[in-house]
Amino acid sequence: MTVTAPLPRKRLRVAFLLADQFTLSAFANFVDVLRLAADEADKSRPILCDWTVLSDSMDAIRSSCGVRVQPDTRLRHAGAFDYLVVVGGLISDRSVLSNEMLGFIRGAAESGIPVVGLCTGVFILQRAGLLKGYRCCVSWFHHQDFLDRFDSEMPVSDQIFVVDRDRLTCSGGHGAAHLAAFLVQRHIGQSAAIKSLNIMMIEDALSGERAQPGQLLERKANDELVKRAVLRMQQNIEMPKSIQELARELGVARRTLERRFLADLKKSPLKIYLDLRIERALQRLRHSDSPITEIALACGFCDAPHFARMLKAERGVTPAEYRKAQASHHEDQPAVGVLIPQQDGAALTDKEDTPFET
Repeated sequence: MTVTAPLPRKRLRVAFLLADQFTLSAFANFVDVLRLAADEADKSRPILCDWTVLSDSMDAIRSSCGVRVQPDTRLRHAGAFDYLVVVGGLISDRSVLSNEMLGFIRGAAESGIPVVGLCTGVFILQRAGLLKGYRCCVSWFHHQDFLDRFDSEMPVSDQIFVVDRDRLTCSGGHGAAHLAAFLVQRHIGQSAAIKSLNIMMIEDALSGERAQPGQLLERKANDELVKRAVLRMQQNIEMPKSIQELARELGVARRTLERRFLADLKKSPLKIYLDLRIERALQRLRHSDSPITEIALACGFCDAPHFARMLKAERGVTPAEYRKAQASHHEDQPAVGVLIPQQDGAALTDKEDTPFET
């Protein structure tokens, strides 16, 4: 008689709840790391890991791109799992999970099961009252959306994921793969985590503290401190912070921050901040018919004349001229002044900056 060796005990069991119009890439990146870590090569057998998509109705759940995912387990048959992952998607003021599913999340949290919020899943957890007293991670792109809805909270938007006790939150995108790799390393081992990422063509496992990518700059930042400072700038366009404030929040001296910017981006932090505000204003000029005064105030300028002076000085064009050029028949050509010219780093001075300093 042939004796079959027992399969290894599953070391990591994950249950998913998908919101209506969830982000498919966040879910796929996370579950693919589990799949590749669960078996040798990419045979996909759930040996070391197990995963399931839960639902109260078992109806197919549509993602934000229209692809639907069929759940495989009813809530009442969920069984045991080590983590409950809530995958968010399009931001909506309506409920994207049923009351039964929200109750299931609260019940899991009360029983001590760690709860994970992927992408805008953090909005769902916050609305369910499960993040009070916890640090949570929100994409820089949705930072203001979060503050608009939960003005008593201050999310972390300069890291790819945050682990705070039994709450794990992630900005989404490729960050979901890195959070999944973090859990694989914790429960299965580092080699399994590295193998999964490598097969997915992701070279290195990133820690949660790694800065999120954000609004593109002309020159790519490589210094982690500079990346995190730029993200904070992007999150504070309407009410710009002084460079002194940014340095204090990042735990460094202002001079240190300025030297790191000049070494990495060849520009001072003040100049980079101004570039970001101008680019945000130009984007709004291109894609909205909002009054110039409104755009100026939304992008951290004192008023429309201040914005016009800065845009003229930096790009050689006024807001009205830029908008007119965009509306012209030359829409397929770069507008005058749209490129940021390369400039040498500005010399450091001892002058204290203000939010509107230029």
